[in-house]
Amino acid sequence: MVQKYQSPVRVYKYPFELVMAVHPENEEWTCFEQSASLDIKSFFGFESTVEKIAMKQYTSNIKRGKEVIEHYLKELISQGITFIPRWTPPRVCEQKDEQTPAAGDAADAAVALDSGALGTTKEQTGSSCLPAEALSSDGDKLDADYIERYLGQLTPMQESCLIRLRQWLQETHKGKIPKDEHILRFLRARDFNIDKAREMLCQSLSWRKQYQVDYILQSWRPPALLDEYYTGGWHYQDKDGRPLYILRLGQMDTKGLVKALGEESLLRHVLSINEEGQKRCEENTNIFGRPITSWTCLVDLEGLNMRHLWRPGVKALLRIIEVVEDNYPETLGRLLIVRAPRVFPVLWTLVSPFINENTRQKFLIYSGNNYQGPGGLVDYVDKDVIPDFLGGDCMCTVPEGGLVPKSLYQTEDESENSDHIRLWTETIYHSASVLKGAPHEIVVEILEGESVITWDFDILKGDVVFSLFHSKRAPETSHKEATLPSTSAAGDNMQLIDKTWVLGVDYSHMESPLVCREGESIQGSHVTRWPGFYILQWKMHGPPPCAATTLPRVDDVLASLQVSSHKCKLIYYYEVLASKDFRGSMSSLESCNSGFSQLSGATTLSSQSQSSSHLSR
Repeated sequence: MVQKYQSPVRVYKYPFELVMAVHPENEEWTCFEQSASLDIKSFFGFESTVEKIAMKQYTSNIKRGKEVIEHYLKELISQGITFIPRWTPPRVCEQKDEQTPAAGDAADAAVALDSGALGTTKEQTGSSCLPAEALSSDGDKLDADYIERYLGQLTPMQESCLIRLRQWLQETHKGKIPKDEHILRFLRARDFNIDKAREMLCQSLSWRKQYQVDYILQSWRPPALLDEYYTGGWHYQDKDGRPLYILRLGQMDTKGLVKALGEESLLRHVLSINEEGQKRCEENTNIFGRPITSWTCLVDLEGLNMRHLWRPGVKALLRIIEVVEDNYPETLGRLLIVRAPRVFPVLWTLVSPFINENTRQKFLIYSGNNYQGPGGLVDYVDKDVIPDFLGGDCMCTVPEGGLVPKSLYQTEDESENSDHIRLWTETIYHSASVLKGAPHEIVVEILEGESVITWDFDILKGDVVFSLFHSKRAPETSHKEATLPSTSAAGDNMQLIDKTWVLGVDYSHMESPLVCREGESIQGSHVTRWPGFYILQWKMHGPPPCAATTLPRVDDVLASLQVSSHKCKLIYYYEVLASKDFRGSMSSLESCNSGFSQLSGATTLSSQSQSSSHLSR
């Protein structure tokens, strides 16, 4: 076992971080990393003393941890155990040739429909599914040809991180997981720190689901104003095979576009560009026979002036950068900025702090005509592809832009209305906050006994317990309000079950409560047997209560403090269907129009054969 100890950094984590991974140079070894960090902002002038005490304690912890590991190694040796076989993942799921499930699967589906489970647990999901062509004969690592063809160079440690994160997603997102290329982007953006990459990726997947980003290429049609005045477009590819996007920012009237269309339309357009970029990367991967996972952007700043530093325009730009950074990491391979004027440093000072350090390293900036000749554009873009307005031989169809006529500006009333009718109100999902002692509840009235209630929700923050109740009595408080979905962007907390109600008398459990962890995506259904009022409830999950005869454990106390310090957040969608309209398999959640159609690809197909026998996903 190789032990690697990191020097502590200055952000405290309790008690410390422990990571075990495949050694990057020898996959037969395990790399053991232990780190902790401390941030002392103020301690009455004794910061240095406190830091020395903390370092001494940290060193003692490291020594103790090493002793514990050595103790268990000696225990194994004393028992005659000198070799532990390599861990192998579960077998790859076999795809079915026919879409119609077999008789046994149909019977299983009927049982699942009758039982109406809350959601698929880890035990129900069975083995984790990977694309068959991705696994080597050993079964514990990716096939070398698959990596070379679709993913690029990966060290054994990076490969291990990818497999572990994919398997976690398979368990918690029920088959609706993105391709390996997409998972890798988030791992690279977080330097292959699995916990940080998982948090970032889960937030992005929930964002895509909530705002239906997967369907943006089919649903978004740019207004005619954008076609004429937005000075950007796709233009062949660079020397490395990356799709090339040209943006003549200096010629764009950003102030006019914001005033005429609003910030939301510009954001939607930029998102469609990023979705198109990922699609083109996949196409070029197939064309060139090697992984193309990012694209190149060529920005011409000729004409940039103080007009572009209009405060609302810069604010809109910063918001767009934030959304792109959070949800499209590592998709920009190179950014070539040419003809940067003297005012550019001012804009760069405003924008650069919001750009990730890894992204900033991909920027190449040329002032004046320095982009011409050796060391310029010709090093990255073939001469016959360089646009004519930059001295090249290629005619470029990117619009020249110009000033947007003021007659097209929105009036103040129109602008105020557009602020209320925002882009993201189109989502079918709703937001909710769950506080300690204040669950979020939704009531569904069922008039016919044979109906199906389906739900789909993601836990964005914290851990919650999901329950389904039935009552013959209508909740007296805010019943009318509760039957309408919440449209508040922040999410309204609604509590419908009266505190005087007695479980088993006034209302009853329809299913066993389901504990849902942060980052998980839960889909499920319930077949109603009786008319009445069904209540979907999400409440904060806390540590189990301690027995009165025992003292509380330190872990329980710390967990309770952590739970009480913040609220849980989630997005959800529910729907009531007649039993005859229910499709049976919830693997694609067709009733809710949800899923990751652009990201999943073959991944989803490989898991559908398994999920066809599980109705609740």
